[in-house]
Amino acid sequence: MFTEIRDALRPAVILLAVLALMTGLVFPAVVTGIAQVTMPGAANGSLIRDGDRIIGSELIAQGFTGAAYFHPRPSAAGQGYDASASAGTNLAPGSSALRDAIAARVSEARAQGLTGDLVPPDLVTTSASGLDPDLSPEAALSQIHRVAAARSIDEGRLRALVAEQVERPLLGIIGEPRVNVLLLNRQLDRIAPIRR
Repeated sequence: MFTEIRDALRPAVILLAVLALMTGLVFPAVVTGIAQVTMPGAANGSLIRDGDRIIGSELIAQGFTGAAYFHPRPSAAGQGYDASASAGTNLAPGSSALRDAIAARVSEARAQGLTGDLVPPDLVTTSASGLDPDLSPEAALSQIHRVAAARSIDEGRLRALVAEQVERPLLGIIGEPRVNVLLLNRQLDRIAPIRR
């Protein structure tokens, strides 16, 4: 009887080992190798460097809070923009906590000088991951008055900068136009450094 069980289990154990090796080691190694050759930047996290120093990733938002910078979407990830604690709030649309949080963010945005009749939704709501690095062009444009005043720069120049940074939908149909806040703020520091 033991021999029969052993003979029945042997092919299952061998198949398990082969599949584990193939799917756990060989396949990931092949995909990683192809990615390193064909798109090394994306394969390594789309890192943004300032010389030898890594300052961020195009894929993860950072918490810019000063008046002289464009602000990203609010974050629900950990203590804010914590990539190790990526999460949304999971609050239902009818939640009073969600309504209160949005109302507080709208008031804060208005106090910071946000212009326009409506506050763009992506400035007062968190994304599903809590780490969305992008804003709608409207959300970036609504912050121009505050940033221009803080940096003593012409608003028209800032509008042109935002327009340059707009990424169009893939193939013209997949996704929405968007602006990466970290890349926008880096360009802003290049063209109009903060005066101390």
